[in-house]
Amino acid sequence: MFDLTIRNGTVIDGTGSPGFKADVAIRGDSVAVVGEVGEHAGTAREIDATGKVVTPGFIDLHTHSDASFLIDPYADSKLTQGVTLELFGNCGMSFCAPLIGGARAMFEERINRSGDELNPTWTDFDGYLTALENAGSTINVATQIGHGTVRAAVMDMEPRMPTPEELDRMTGIFADALDAGALGMSTGLWYAPGSFSLADEVIALTQPAADRGKLYSSHIRSEADDLSGLFPAHAEAIEVGRRTGARIQISHVKAVGPKFWGRGHELIDGMEKARAEGIDVAGDQYPYEWSSTGFSGAMFARWALVGGRQATLDRLADSDTRARIRTDVTYYISRNHSAAGCVVASFPPDQSLEGRSLEDIAEEMGCEPEEAALRLYEQSEGSYVLHSMELKDVDSIAKWPLMAVASDGSSLRDEGPLSSGKPHPRSYATNTVVIEQFVMQRQLFTLEEAIYKMTALPASRLDLKRRGRIAVGQIADILVFDPANVKQNNDFVNPHVYSTGMDYVFVNGKPALENGKPNGRLPGKVLRSLDD
Repeated sequence: MFDLTIRNGTVIDGTGSPGFKADVAIRGDSVAVVGEVGEHAGTAREIDATGKVVTPGFIDLHTHSDASFLIDPYADSKLTQGVTLELFGNCGMSFCAPLIGGARAMFEERINRSGDELNPTWTDFDGYLTALENAGSTINVATQIGHGTVRAAVMDMEPRMPTPEELDRMTGIFADALDAGALGMSTGLWYAPGSFSLADEVIALTQPAADRGKLYSSHIRSEADDLSGLFPAHAEAIEVGRRTGARIQISHVKAVGPKFWGRGHELIDGMEKARAEGIDVAGDQYPYEWSSTGFSGAMFARWALVGGRQATLDRLADSDTRARIRTDVTYYISRNHSAAGCVVASFPPDQSLEGRSLEDIAEEMGCEPEEAALRLYEQSEGSYVLHSMELKDVDSIAKWPLMAVASDGSSLRDEGPLSSGKPHPRSYATNTVVIEQFVMQRQLFTLEEAIYKMTALPASRLDLKRRGRIAVGQIADILVFDPANVKQNNDFVNPHVYSTGMDYVFVNGKPALENGKPNGRLPGKVLRSLDD
């Protein structure tokens, strides 16, 4: 007896192989049959998938949904795109755990700034995962332990090397989190306090993940011509793999700024050479020329952020130092195709500025865009969307077979507390854009290749044993849809609009979206093991 049989569809199994006609039968949370299911086989429910494809659920390797499902378990902006598993805790920011020392203060500042209500009852990673389990979720979730969060927990925002005792304490926190169920560790070497670390520290703290067969994900030290520079930053991530044996995932691979536009293919060349050496490095990417980050990450040199926000405000109060900072802001604006390419995504003190460019805001303020950026920061931390890339690089990077699709966004909702601001549209449309534009319109690669980049490839990067493919014994995270109907409905002006085109989404064998609409159920699971 089967719980569900999906009949007459074209199965694209996630491996990259050509699609084939087959029925798919589900029993419990697993795939029981891929092939012909007789008309008289017992089944509780049938779906006719004639003219549609049947694929594994999409896996989003790079997200920041750490608090999303704790705030609203029905957050469904990813579900409506076909995502059935998110990995968060990226860019060194597992900001919900651990909540000790300086990490607790960072969490409180972030939640207070967003206006969300979240009162944690935990301090360690195990408690955080338990809270996620108790909250429930529309899709499966997994997380990583973030280097920046752990560093803040032990060293606050100190811009120095750790003492041997501090390094031992951080190593212990990493080990405990990984044993509690973190599926990897991440760094954000562009962001403070991760930017204060040296490679030796990162290598030492990656070793617990490598020893447990878990992933190392890195927002590298530079994606342009600042700090170490783009290519040395890639080399540093690869060196971590060389020294530790860890699987290396370079996050949201991109070439930023005039000096690197047109050179995205060189990044792929470097990763190919590393793989030929035996280093297991790959990457992920979102399908946009626009990126997004906070005010401080977007407009300030690292030296100006040492000591935290108050120290930066003190520097801005000194006219000579302010002039120096403003010169740096000119550089950051120029690598985003001018002030018109710097658009405010969130600004809690004045939401009327959200969706407006620095060029426009500066004109209203009667000042230069650099000064407008400083004045905004003085009022509050916020975030931008930034025109930081060019399509030719997005394309050359996307076509690499080992480049997974990942949003760098969050599970949001078009109502309630997760519907504020004008965030990057990627949170509602990353996977949709890949199917609608990259496959159907531009034919950058085949549908089978795209499905592989969103299913079996990210599953293999995490080393998940039972997800990412349609095969007997695999967990039944399954989509049914017509690729011609998949459509992005949002944009940068109106980002909180769901994608359409998914007919059915099954999570752990249970329906989560039916006839194109979320059904209000919470079939998601918190993954604590690579065997989950």
